[in-house]
Amino acid sequence: MCCSLAAVLGVLVHVGVTRQTVAAARDKALEQLHDASRAYEAGEALPPESGLDPAGLPESLRRLAVSGRHGTIVAERDGRPTMWAATPADGRALATAVDYEQSARTITGLDNAIIGSSVLAIGGTLLVGGFAVRRVTRRLHQTATVARRISRGELDARVGDTGAAGAAQPARLDEVATVARALDTMAGTLQAKLVSEQRFTADVAHELRTPLTGLQAASELLPEGRATDLVRERVRTMRRLTEDLLEISRLDSGSGVVETDLHRLGRVAERVVRATGTDTEVVVVRDAHVETDRRRLERVLGNLVANAHRHGRGPVVLTVAGPVVTVRDHGEGYPEYLLAHGPQRFRSGGGAKGHGLGLTIAVGQAEAIGARLEFRNAGGGGGGAEAVLTLPWPPAEGGP
Repeated sequence: MCCSLAAVLGVLVHVGVTRQTVAAARDKALEQLHDASRAYEAGEALPPESGLDPAGLPESLRRLAVSGRHGTIVAERDGRPTMWAATPADGRALATAVDYEQSARTITGLDNAIIGSSVLAIGGTLLVGGFAVRRVTRRLHQTATVARRISRGELDARVGDTGAAGAAQPARLDEVATVARALDTMAGTLQAKLVSEQRFTADVAHELRTPLTGLQAASELLPEGRATDLVRERVRTMRRLTEDLLEISRLDSGSGVVETDLHRLGRVAERVVRATGTDTEVVVVRDAHVETDRRRLERVLGNLVANAHRHGRGPVVLTVAGPVVTVRDHGEGYPEYLLAHGPQRFRSGGGAKGHGLGLTIAVGQAEAIGARLEFRNAGGGGGGAEAVLTLPWPPAEGGP
């Protein structure tokens, strides 16, 4: 817009000054032609730079004068710009010439001045505009970066942009600062709600622990029978749910401590399968030593194996290939929502049993030990679901 405005103004100034300069030179040439005409009619000597069909007279102007009309034209004479004026005189052209070089220099100088000033103005405008735009875009990029961090779960991230006026004049916040402040407010509100929900979940789980412990102890005193077995099974389910809720609350708050040590991954996998008591095949393609928290790793693998047996079909195979552990079943595979968005609390695919916290805990514990847990459906023969756990590798320097 600035370039276009400068170009339009330059053209207008050029046209206006050129017209004024040409008009002044034309008036002077016509006045000199008038004097030459009077001298010619009186039989007197013609003024200087005047004559009948003088040398250098443009042919177009000569024909115009011979046809009985008069006119002016700017043309070169001996390499110099000249303003010609001609009028008919006894079938010939009476013409006079006025030096136009000074006027042409004036116009050229004006054009150079317009171009120079336009370049300087445009350059200055671009520099100032570029600085202002970079300042705004930098703040926008910062706001976008914080928004992405918040979307990843970092609800303590803040922009802290107070705008051009600064914190002392909040009423003069610009648009970028307004957006940044709204984002910070949203993040603060979300964080407060999440902390409140985490505290509520932890409090409820803690409060349920004591009565459930007593309820389980009381159920052991009941006489054996089908009703007693049903009560005991429900109590055990409630206790597992309570422990899972406590574990999730600890993962959400990040209050747990990761205790790492060097462990042989194949042995950990075999120990997990034995602890689950399930018919799971362990295949060690290539064993590896990993530095990790064994308790958390066993929790991840145990939940994956239990989920494969609960929601899939056999055979269930746990494969160790270096730092990568794959748990695969041969059922219908993971539901679409899980593949797209990951495990969701209290949601199980179809009519499957379970409260949907096993995979959620597995994901949280994997993140705690710095591992990556991916869910996909097997594309080979037999289909089924695959959970792939990739542990940090290689182990710390000095390990086996």
